[in-house]
Amino acid sequence: MNRQPADAYWATIPPNFSGGPMALKATIYKAAVNVADLDRQQFLDINLTLARHPSETQERMMLRLLAWMMYADERLQFTRGLCADDEPEIWLRNDHLGIDLWIELGLPEERRLKKAASQSQQVALFTYNDRAAQVWWQQNQDKLRQYKNLTIWNINDEQLAQLSALAQRTMTLQATLQEGIIWLSGGEESLELHPAVWQGQA
Repeated sequence: MNRQPADAYWATIPPNFSGGPMALKATIYKAAVNVADLDRQQFLDINLTLARHPSETQERMMLRLLAWMMYADERLQFTRGLCADDEPEIWLRNDHLGIDLWIELGLPEERRLKKAASQSQQVALFTYNDRAAQVWWQQNQDKLRQYKNLTIWNINDEQLAQLSALAQRTMTLQATLQEGIIWLSGGEESLELHPAVWQGQA
């Protein structure tokens, strides 16, 4: 299978990136990613470029990459992320400029998820930070059940640390997904991830 060029339209750094002066200090990571999603029968071999904002941790950046792999699609694009409050971390837009998939990270307010659910066919939220995430979930789970197109994932601190350990400025990663389990390898390292589904369907 031919690998897509790094500057293809779905690359993670949008054209005319306007994140302001801080964006100039972003650290660039390149990832050659092979995804075999056996559940969706989705097989991709692509190059991605990730811009890590100065305020973004390595763990969060790698969670962004994991989220991309879990919903892998040639049209799936990283946005300006932390530099654009009105955009998700990752989205899949259709030919009519509508949003088919909106991916968020962190512990957002309910009103942001309401906006996402109203604007996109499907919304996926990836939560992390064990203690804070549990408190957030206890406070918000009843309100969030009304959003039937919202799937909420949680990756615990231990798994996130393992994922972060794979980070390199230039990475080659292979991911196999089946029945909620992700087998991920990079270099001489390999790991098995079991993200928890807090809401929605895996």
